[in-house]
Amino acid sequence: MGVDQTRSVGLLDSCEPRLHKGLSLITYVFLVTVSIAMTSRLGHAQAPIASREAMSPPSTIAQVGSGETRSTSIEQPCRLQVDDTFVQPPANATEATPTIGTLNYTPLSTRCKFNLFLKQTHSPSTFASAAFQATLDQAQGQWPHYGGGMQGWGKRFGATLADTESRRFIQTVALSTILHQDPRYFPSHKRSLVSRSWYAVTRVVITRNDRGDNTFNTSEFLGTLFTSSLQNAYYPRHDRTFGDTMNRFAGALSSDAIGDLQHEFMPDIKRLFRKHAPKEILKIEEKLPIPAEDKP
Repeated sequence: MGVDQTRSVGLLDSCEPRLHKGLSLITYVFLVTVSIAMTSRLGHAQAPIASREAMSPPSTIAQVGSGETRSTSIEQPCRLQVDDTFVQPPANATEATPTIGTLNYTPLSTRCKFNLFLKQTHSPSTFASAAFQATLDQAQGQWPHYGGGMQGWGKRFGATLADTESRRFIQTVALSTILHQDPRYFPSHKRSLVSRSWYAVTRVVITRNDRGDNTFNTSEFLGTLFTSSLQNAYYPRHDRTFGDTMNRFAGALSSDAIGDLQHEFMPDIKRLFRKHAPKEILKIEEKLPIPAEDKP
């Protein structure tokens, strides 16, 4: 019995480096494929725009009495956040404008998806969340090979921030562009607490494509899986096993489900706070440099 157990453990130890090499190779091939697909897609997207610009003159606005003509180019702004209230479609709406129920739907371009990623990257909540997670991991003894003190905390903070940013880029920009999916969160507009909570949690599995239809959230699952494999490049050697990779994959999905719950109920919490907040707090809030979309 002792010989068989030793032999089986030796076989597992010899297979583990092969598993790590396989995961690294899969991640490398995936990143190369994404780069090629993104480059070709951007090239195809720029060609029709250039041809249209060559065929049609720029729009001009004439100033009466001045004799001058000023050319203007109107660029459609990116709608990075979906309102949590119903928007009635105009009476003269055409079939060319896709709708979601009673909501007007405008898909995001590749540039807008990249802007959404940049907005999330520069958000103070991103760094605050990474700092909190690093503090919690160090208090619970996670990643003991990073050590303790400020040096160990800094390593945990850097690893957590790298996890978040790499996963956001792969999901929000790369995969959502290639798979024609929308990375934004769409509010449920349901009534009961249970139905809204169920809707928010299931957004990990269900998302919308660029036509506004419900579809399987392939960007979420593939992005989380490949990011969990990519983390083996900078995690401690003892945390690079297949089991650890799958645990990180499941943890990332759970984290996104909690984030969707926050997206669903945070507007209600902000309105409740705004309604009952003291006037002194509201005056301080007005002086703070808070973006308009983040204000209650």
